[in-house]
Amino acid sequence: MEDPVVAWCPGHISGYFKPVYGKDCKKTGSLGAGFVINEGVIAEVRTAVSTEVQVLRVNEDRRVIERAGRSPPIEYLADRLGVRAAITTRCRLPIAAGFGLSAAALLATATALNRLFSLGKSPQECAFIAHESEIMHHTGLGDVAACQGGGRDCRLGPGISAEIIRHYDVVEPVVAVTFGPLPSPHVLGSQQVMEHIAGIYPNRCPHDPPDLFRLSREFAEKSGLITPEVRGALGRCDLEGVPASMTMIGNGVFGYGQKAVDVLGPLGEIFLLGTSNEGVRIVSEGGEYR
Repeated sequence: MEDPVVAWCPGHISGYFKPVYGKDCKKTGSLGAGFVINEGVIAEVRTAVSTEVQVLRVNEDRRVIERAGRSPPIEYLADRLGVRAAITTRCRLPIAAGFGLSAAALLATATALNRLFSLGKSPQECAFIAHESEIMHHTGLGDVAACQGGGRDCRLGPGISAEIIRHYDVVEPVVAVTFGPLPSPHVLGSQQVMEHIAGIYPNRCPHDPPDLFRLSREFAEKSGLITPEVRGALGRCDLEGVPASMTMIGNGVFGYGQKAVDVLGPLGEIFLLGTSNEGVRIVSEGGEYR
């Protein structure tokens, strides 16, 4: 069997955002701020007679703990690129939990397919097709743009070509806990919810990581999206003085600092994250990824 091409893309935690709907996907997306995280999605692609997609979630030993046999956004992307491929994506973080994994899967897949089929597309062209698929399927608005690079990001305009300010000043761990899926299409597909969210946007970039948590928490409180589980977790963080907010958009909480491990740990499986120093990249070609 032909050796695969494998690409990796970091995920993204969004603290707050403002949806923008333009005349086309190039002008549609979101402003906002968050963290590009050092966990993401591996996409492995091979040529095939017809496009087949496997979406896998694995544990630390790379054993499969969740499996899905279809992904309309990825299938759309392959069709948009004009190729047919066997595509497998792998992630460790929970899916549909506010970690930007749909964007990471699309951008990693586009990058890998571009290399496998020698399509000659630029990184920005790959990013646009991934962004277009996110918009078309209501799975995200600004994560693809953020995942083109690393760091703590602040997106100043919609789409993948807008200016993004990136800082590499996150010195404490970002600790996340999730309480189950909160599928993005249910929120991003609601005009009423999106209009409300646009009206509460802070309209500035954070000065530093603690300021990002302050602005994110104010946004979350006004959003109307806080679930009972998230409310309980935020209450625990408040009592212990841990900066924390709700993952946007996901039924979970992310906190800042080592103390967040002890505070959020009793609530479920926690994920100890840092910021990624880079965006999407090819990690293997001509050999199996290990």
